[in-house]
Amino acid sequence: MNASSAATRATAVESNPPAARYTGEVIYIFAFDLAYELDRNPISTLLGQPVAQFSVDASKRNPRTLLFFRPRMIRLPPQERIGPHGSMRVQRTVKLMPVGAISIAVRVSFAVEHFEELVNYHDLQFNNGSLQEEVRELAELVRADLMPHLIRPVARMADEEAYTVFCLAAPLRDAKGDEVSAEAWMQGHRRQVASVLTQETDPSFLSRQEANESTDLYLSYYQHDLAVVDWDAALIADEPSHFDETLYILELANVQLAELEAYDRFLDDALERAYRDLATTRGRRRGEVLRELREIRVDLARLSDELSNITKFFGDWHLARIYSTVAARFHLADWHRTIDRKQETLDDLYEMLEHDRNNRWMLILEVTIVLLFVIDLTLLLFGHR
Repeated sequence: MNASSAATRATAVESNPPAARYTGEVIYIFAFDLAYELDRNPISTLLGQPVAQFSVDASKRNPRTLLFFRPRMIRLPPQERIGPHGSMRVQRTVKLMPVGAISIAVRVSFAVEHFEELVNYHDLQFNNGSLQEEVRELAELVRADLMPHLIRPVARMADEEAYTVFCLAAPLRDAKGDEVSAEAWMQGHRRQVASVLTQETDPSFLSRQEANESTDLYLSYYQHDLAVVDWDAALIADEPSHFDETLYILELANVQLAELEAYDRFLDDALERAYRDLATTRGRRRGEVLRELREIRVDLARLSDELSNITKFFGDWHLARIYSTVAARFHLADWHRTIDRKQETLDDLYEMLEHDRNNRWMLILEVTIVLLFVIDLTLLLFGHR
């Protein structure tokens, strides 16, 4: 009788494993710079999928008119993959940005008993390859399909700007299974959160300073929601239906970072080429350099406006706070200052060339006037004789 009861209990345990304590999704965001910009012609399909307007339902308190940029996007058919915890369903979306960039978001669901297990999802590996390789191949396919719509496409795509977001389904619970506020949970799991965000397998290895630094920038609106932003990853705790609001802000900031890096590379090349041309060329070639610098100034001013417009402005105060926090963590203001200084250097080169050309023309005019004066005197002298 006892043996039978024990067997029954064992069978019950096997058939009813303990429920996962943490459920949610991991979203991998990849930004690629493809071209100077996209043309304004409508795109109806991409990779065989219909192109639709992105929309998000901002449910928190906001002004009557909620204004923010809505890019065009596609949803690709889901795929089945074998990941670190068995079979998983992979969902993919591609957003098209007018600044000549695309953002690819890949979503996978998780259910784990211990929060630290999420560190295995950082660099997601499948049984037949890595997620990064698949996303790179997808970006190349998108680039080839978009080629007729790309204005001044890049010769070669640079490395992607990647960001990982761990989304926990609220409400969060303590070790006893009781509901706790998101802030209280984060304070009790600060070191574990830092280890997941920094991809450290053992939380005890992290110092208190690093744990505090990685989790220092966090925001909360309701008792059950939380957003912790770090340089390489973020943690969101909220109701699953509200994930998309914060994810969209992170996605836009990631695109801005990728585009600022692309602008910085472009300016480096332009400055190096300008210095070389100024040192080795004269005459008509300097006029070509002057025209090129003028075009670069116009292009960068336009691109800067376009880049600012995609985050202008959300209208939702909490989302605006999140964007400001992400921008601070990504050092977007520092990138802007670096690019502005290089633009000022280009402006100085432009003004120097313009001044040099004006001086040359003034010299030519002065020499011409002197020659005309000499000719006039000569004619007068010979005429008098």
